[in-house]
Amino acid sequence: MLARALALVAGLGGAAGVSQFPEYSQQYMQRLGGAVDELLRFMDDFDKDAASLDLSRDAALVDLAQGGQMGAARADSMVRTVDGHARLSSDLADMQNLGPFSRARYATRFTDPELAGRVWENYKPAMPVTFEGIIFAVIGFLGGLALLSGLIHLLRLPFALFRRTSEP
Repeated sequence: MLARALALVAGLGGAAGVSQFPEYSQQYMQRLGGAVDELLRFMDDFDKDAASLDLSRDAALVDLAQGGQMGAARADSMVRTVDGHARLSSDLADMQNLGPFSRARYATRFTDPELAGRVWENYKPAMPVTFEGIIFAVIGFLGGLALLSGLIHLLRLPFALFRRTSEP
């Protein structure tokens, strides 16, 4: 009876946890889109400033870098901004072309730890009422059962081996 109760708890725990992935990935994608938009706005402002001086972005970065320590630091910061925008834009484009099940396979594309941390800070669990949420819940339930079964099997293994060696 206790084993069945533990199995049910493990299954429900797995279902509750894994079923949250579609909502978490959706919230990550929304924040990612916001971050990409903000970086693009910043880059557009920089490009407008460069254009007003008849400079390309690259020429403006070189010019900025030659303007002393502050200019060099600002140029480095802008290069990181451009690189970050490219990386996050690529992640966003990849995620937008994936469905919720494919997003689970490519969860490692959540490459920005700061962004993922902010999503997690503000994340509110949701009841999985979508098809994919229910499928993830079933997978989590079965995973919880399998995990508990494996753990129980490992815990019983030494006793089973002891019984075999102690039998005449």
